[in-house]
Amino acid sequence: MTSTPETRPFRFGVVAAQAPTGAAWSDLARRVESAGYDTLVMPDNVSFGHAVFPALAAAAAVTTTLRVGTYVLANDFRHPVQVAKESATLAVLSGGRFELGLGAGRPDSERENAMLGLGFDRPGVRVDRLVESIGLIKRLLAGETVTVEGPHHRAVEASVLPYGTPPQQVPLLVAGGGPRMLRIAGEHADIAALGIPFDAEESAVRAAVDQVRSADRPGAIPELNMNLMAVGDTVPRYLAGRLDPAALAAAGAVGVVSGSPAEMADQLRERRERLGVSYILVGDELMEAFAPVVGLLAGS
Repeated sequence: MTSTPETRPFRFGVVAAQAPTGAAWSDLARRVESAGYDTLVMPDNVSFGHAVFPALAAAAAVTTTLRVGTYVLANDFRHPVQVAKESATLAVLSGGRFELGLGAGRPDSERENAMLGLGFDRPGVRVDRLVESIGLIKRLLAGETVTVEGPHHRAVEASVLPYGTPPQQVPLLVAGGGPRMLRIAGEHADIAALGIPFDAEESAVRAAVDQVRSADRPGAIPELNMNLMAVGDTVPRYLAGRLDPAALAAAGAVGVVSGSPAEMADQLRERRERLGVSYILVGDELMEAFAPVVGLLAGS
């Protein structure tokens, strides 16, 4: 991933957390793939939604080209050796279609940590721990046997790849909204997920992109990712009555697209030209509404 963001082809994905049955989950994965989307990704929660690794494995098993990923894994929930082992396994079983998304934990996730008997450190500590985890996970996926005694994690002669298994190429997505997390994404990630409020204007995206690009990592600018919260008049159920897509579009909000599919496609092309954002995600409730746009832009 060494080309500049402006020249990257579009990728599109769907964010989903759960389905009422295994059959319904498999059907969702197949529909995401058949609609032309590139990825199916899942948030990481204790009390809400399915457990990410088994659900993503199930999705990969019933599809052939669809990539699956975490969006994003809460770093505090698991030891990085465990994350590396789960990631390596899913990469092998999916035929290399797994993407690992990591984050330092949502600002409101203290309750989730408490469910696991974990404290909730201040942001700077959680970010330090994430950076330490990233380094350890990358070394393990590269096939190293690792012993570390870090400020946050310990591991003794850890290895995660079964005998005869080559190093696993697992693209790393790092999500962040603040300047430090965005620079960390620029330094370590293949994909930088921009944590921009859905009502933000382009100036906020440009500032975030500048932070990602400010990392000292010549020749390795990450792919840039954003979410859409409204496609035309379609919004997620939890935002119904609380979000006015037309007003947001008129105000220049980057979290919405409006008009005909061709007009929406033009809006995304223009944003890619100006900002470099080429990887777009929508929630599963927006999947059908956005599919015509995906059909116009996928791979272009």
